[in-house]
Amino acid sequence: MSGIIIAALIVGVVGFLVAIFLSVAGKAFFVPVDEKEVAITDALPGANCGGCGYSGCAACAAAIAKGEAAVNACVVGQQPVADEVAKIMGVTAEAGERKVAFVHCVGDCEKTHMDYEYYGPKKCSNVKMAPGNGPKSCSYGCIGLGECVEACEYDAIHIVNGVAKVDEEKCKDCKACMKVCPNGLITEVPYNYVSHIGCSNPEKGKPVMQNCKVGCITCQKCMRDCPVQAITMDKGYPVIDYAKCTNCGICKAGCPRNCIV
Repeated sequence: MSGIIIAALIVGVVGFLVAIFLSVAGKAFFVPVDEKEVAITDALPGANCGGCGYSGCAACAAAIAKGEAAVNACVVGQQPVADEVAKIMGVTAEAGERKVAFVHCVGDCEKTHMDYEYYGPKKCSNVKMAPGNGPKSCSYGCIGLGECVEACEYDAIHIVNGVAKVDEEKCKDCKACMKVCPNGLITEVPYNYVSHIGCSNPEKGKPVMQNCKVGCITCQKCMRDCPVQAITMDKGYPVIDYAKCTNCGICKAGCPRNCIV
C-alpha cells in the first residue's frame, strides 16, 4: 500500500514541477499577438492567391498591420474587404480602380491557321518548345490549351474558339493566369475602359497578314487618331496609356485590322 502512495506522490511532484516549468517557459518565450493582424487575417478572403504580392493572406495581413501595405492590398476582396480592413486599422479606405485580366490576342481559329500537326503534351508551356513556338501560324498569339484556365480559381477565363477569353465580371485580378501564360499575353487593364490592344505581334506588315487576319500591322493609325496621344509604339506594337486615355473609342473604331477590342 505504501508503494502505491509513494508512486502517487512521485507522479504528483513530477506533474507539479512540469507545470511550473511550462508556466515559466510560457512567460519566457511568449510571443505577443497583434490583435489587428489577427482581425485583418479573419477579414481577408483566405484565397492565398498571391495577387497582393505577398505569399498569402497571413503575410498580407501582417504587412497591413505593420503599415507596410495599403488597406486595399487584397485584390480578390476588392472594396468590401478594403472597407472592413480600414475599420480595423482606423483609417479610410481609398477607392481603388478596379482592374481585370486581358488576353492580348484575338487570333482565334477562324483568323489563324495551323502550320503542322502537333502530337506532344497538350499544355501551352510544352507546345511553346515545339518548332515555331507551336503549330499555330502566329507564334506570338494565344496557344489556346488552357493553362490559364486551370490556374484560375474563379472560373473567370475560358478557351473560346482557340483563344483565351476573360469574363470581366468574374475576374478578381489575382494574376494567376498572367503568371502561367508562356507567351506573356495576359496583363491587367482597367475594368471601365472600352479599348484594349488585342495583339502582341511585334512583326510588321505582310508577315503579320499572312499569319493572322486580324493581327496588328503597326500602321500606327490608332496612334495618329488618338486625340490625347495616349497610344505609343513599344517593342513593335501599340500600347495604350490608360492614365491619358479618355475612353473615347476612336482608336477602336478606326483600326483597319479590328485588333483593338
